Amino acid sequence: MNTYDVAIIGAGPDPSNPSVDGFAMGYRHAEGFENDDRCEVVGVADIVPENAAAFADAFDLPERAVYEDYEQMLAELDPDIASVAVPPAVHHDVVVGCARSGTVDAVHCEKPMATNWADARSMVQECWRRDVQVTFNRQRRFGKPFVEAKRLLDAGEIGDLQRVEITWGDFYDTGAHTIDLAGMFTDEHGAEWVLAALDYRDEDVRFGTHQENQMWAQWRYENGVYGTLSGGEGSDFADAAFVLRGTDGEIRIDVTDGPMLEVAHGSDRRAVDVDGETMHATGAETDRYGSAFQDRAVTAVVDGLDTGTEPTLSGRIGLNTAEIIFAGYESVRRTGRVDLPADGDDHPLEAMVASGRLTPEPADE
Repeated sequence: MNTYDVAIIGAGPDPSNPSVDGFAMGYRHAEGFENDDRCEVVGVADIVPENAAAFADAFDLPERAVYEDYEQMLAELDPDIASVAVPPAVHHDVVVGCARSGTVDAVHCEKPMATNWADARSMVQECWRRDVQVTFNRQRRFGKPFVEAKRLLDAGEIGDLQRVEITWGDFYDTGAHTIDLAGMFTDEHGAEWVLAALDYRDEDVRFGTHQENQMWAQWRYENGVYGTLSGGEGSDFADAAFVLRGTDGEIRIDVTDGPMLEVAHGSDRRAVDVDGETMHATGAETDRYGSAFQDRAVTAVVDGLDTGTEPTLSGRIGLNTAEIIFAGYESVRRTGRVDLPADGDDHPLEAMVASGRLTPEPADE
């Protein structure tokens, strides 16, 4: 017998044909909730009627459970959980709308959190005011390469952590995962400052937001650990996607031409078994649309509701990552270090493009 009714907001397009215009994350969210026997997906809302209809067919929802207006869906179905998979530019309005609806106990939203720092803060604040649990889908926290790396780190395998080096992906979208993982490795400390530079010569618009071509950023956490990220073109300065450097050794994740997880003490290196999992998948997927990481994320969301404890995917913890991201772009705009806490309400990269300070070549149609 289910305990929680779940409504999906934003079905997305055909999940068999994902692109930067949409990854159909609504299907992945829904599958994760359906795989938890405490939950039942009871409705879907999408402003594109054919997308909602296709989703309903995939999850055997009746026609009466299909909506264009998410607010009408919440009012009529009175779900316990709203799962938000709309583009980042409208995360704020939908998450706040869900919190203010007076119907849901929890909102689970896709990442990145928002397209500016003010919206990220506002979402978390509005949910907190109304005692609504808010989480963001940073599901890679549950991948065994990262979980095992954290276990080894906590066990003192490499001494005291000094620096987390990231050479995987970009700063805004993938950064919502990678910088979040760096925060996990540093016990969720906030950052003290961020210093960054970027290159944006070729236009790259994803999910309605400009994405730089290359980024370098450095920040320091309140506990003295440093984070660095080299993203985009020329990001392969290290021999792994993540390198955790400690006083007595290193942990590498996704080693170039090597194991998924490795511990090094000087020239002595040993692979660590992670049951065939990678940074992206478990290696034994049974889900149609997502990976077991999504299932594990949903478990954390529902466990939070069951126990009243804060999930590791909480919006409060997510703000640590969002602050670093937007402060990084602000550092580029100021051409100097940004000391935290961050201020500013806009997206500095968008503002620099709008003002003509950055003039990327338009993408070919």
